[in-house]
Amino acid sequence: MHGHRPRTPEADRSRRWFMNKALLAGGVAAVATMTGCSSDASDTATASSSSGAPNGAPSGGPGGSGMPTGVMPSGWPGGGGSGMGPGQSEVKYADFKGLTTDGKVTDELYSIHSTDVSTDGIVKAAQAFLDGLSAKERKSCTFDVDNDEWLAWSNFDGYQRKGVRMGDVTAKKRELGYALLGAALSADGLTQTRNIMKLNAFLGDYSGGNRDTLTEGAYFFTFMGTPSTTEPWGFQYEGHHVAINFFVLGDQVVMTPTFMGSEPTSATYKGEKITLFKPETTAGLTLLRSLTAAQRAKVISSDKKAGDNMKAGAGQDNAKLAYQGLVAKEFSSAQRQHLLDLVRVYVGNMNDGHAEVRMAEVEDHLDATYFYWIGETKDSSAFYYRAHSPVVLIEYDAQSPLAYGTKGGMGGPNGTPTQQHIHTIIRTPNGGDYGVDLLKLHLDNDH
Repeated sequence: MHGHRPRTPEADRSRRWFMNKALLAGGVAAVATMTGCSSDASDTATASSSSGAPNGAPSGGPGGSGMPTGVMPSGWPGGGGSGMGPGQSEVKYADFKGLTTDGKVTDELYSIHSTDVSTDGIVKAAQAFLDGLSAKERKSCTFDVDNDEWLAWSNFDGYQRKGVRMGDVTAKKRELGYALLGAALSADGLTQTRNIMKLNAFLGDYSGGNRDTLTEGAYFFTFMGTPSTTEPWGFQYEGHHVAINFFVLGDQVVMTPTFMGSEPTSATYKGEKITLFKPETTAGLTLLRSLTAAQRAKVISSDKKAGDNMKAGAGQDNAKLAYQGLVAKEFSSAQRQHLLDLVRVYVGNMNDGHAEVRMAEVEDHLDATYFYWIGETKDSSAFYYRAHSPVVLIEYDAQSPLAYGTKGGMGGPNGTPTQQHIHTIIRTPNGGDYGVDLLKLHLDNDH
């Protein structure tokens, strides 16, 4: 399995570039069926990326989903942080630098060490899933540990993905896949992932059905390297509104970037009432409301929110994003605890033992963690917030509707943001995403 490449990286990037460009060029027809994510440049953050959509094209990218038929909004900006993901200019693994504030990586933030938290269960679950696949299926989803495929993820539904599609395998194989997610994630993380998949299927039904990208099965596994308790490896699980990148080296784990979102965030699917992102929403409001008026003046940049304020989404692996807002060094002890509680909501999607390891890392840099906000502050408000330090970046973005609740009109960046369409992401800045820094240290020291 190790080292399989279905196509050369150069040929594959070219294929994706032409495919995405052709779909984007489809104009109204393509955009009218899109449920990806738009972009808006009104945020005052300094952000840049090596990936951007063609000028004037929707950075959410085309999809095979159910956005109500309409006309492409005038002035739909290209580029942006939610992004259509990799495609025309994706970053190669060898060129990965990671999220930085100014293009310069802060060194010596990460090290190879024992966490005393076993990864045996994760390794066994991954191997069991791979062993259960046919030779053809296994070949389609396995790559080198440093393959460009790590960076080739997207949160929009119509993106052309590699790997094993959950809807195309037997129920027994799917259960082995869910068992792997169960070993890697916490109970809450697994529930949230499965509920995002269910609401993706709800959106498909809501949009009229007959779209294979808007189902519970439209999610893919890929594996980089060979599952091992000593050698580096990892897996990626992704589809519409979910992208989990999980790197393992010994008993160390990196689960970033992890993107989770949904449209809608609350609906009844097959008799089950599902509501997503309440903890993320509440944690942000709790911290914001604990601040004094003077502190809020430094944290809140504007009470007017754009349709999409996310800066570090798909395709933004080498983004530059300056610190904004108020640094936690100026927080009271209670406010600092609220900030840690907020971070824990996102970190807590990984299995409990490794979540504690990650939280200790975050706490070591708590004084250098900034909190930033755009939008109003009512319980029902659509807002954006960011927690950002040398070792963690979290973004929460309540966006304008694209496919749900548009009442026959057009959603997109010119629409009114709502808590019924939320995107979130957690990253490890300064080279930590995908375990890149740990892999470099491993190769330098052990090979």
